[in-house]
Amino acid sequence: MNQRRTAAMALNLGLGLVLLALLPGLAMAQSVRETARELVPQIQPALSAEAPPPGASLPGPVRTVGWEQLIPAGWDPFKDLKALNLDALKDNDPKAEEALQKMRKMWDNAPVNPLVLGQNLRLPGYVVPLEDLPEGMKEFLLVPYFGACIHSPPPPANQIVHVVLDKPAKRLRLMDVVWVTGPMSATKTDSHMGVAAYRIDARQVAPYNAKKR
Repeated sequence: MNQRRTAAMALNLGLGLVLLALLPGLAMAQSVRETARELVPQIQPALSAEAPPPGASLPGPVRTVGWEQLIPAGWDPFKDLKALNLDALKDNDPKAEEALQKMRKMWDNAPVNPLVLGQNLRLPGYVVPLEDLPEGMKEFLLVPYFGACIHSPPPPANQIVHVVLDKPAKRLRLMDVVWVTGPMSATKTDSHMGVAAYRIDARQVAPYNAKKR
């Protein structure tokens, strides 16, 4: 298992630690550790990128990637949390809140991986609409696990891709699972649903199928 895959798994499974300070309405009587433990199971692993989708061929070489490949080598998403001793913190401890807010700022400015920029990529993910127009959906956020940006706070910006289509798609819905194919750029988008560090101008959006052909 390579370094970026390990980081991506830790990122998705450990995101619950950040949720405890960002989700409203958490029970006041719960400890920091208890709250984190309850929230971690809500985070699902990123979709597999092992099997490319069927469909028409696209011009130019297409590289199928997973979400771990969007994380630059050496970037630690939990840098600001490692110094905290969660067992010793009490509810509403200002140190915990300060560290978690600092981490949120760092995540919204998460660095991109330059090795994926300018390439024609195929990436699987879940759809988070940015608009609801009669003619269909023309742009959305692609996220690595179910519920991101909707039922939980946004993941780091380098785990969110802003997808822009040439023509509106009428059949796309919230949390649909799709393959998106197109050129990847480091275009930052700050939307009401989350901050995306990447953008794909989609040449193809196809239903996701994890089974190999």
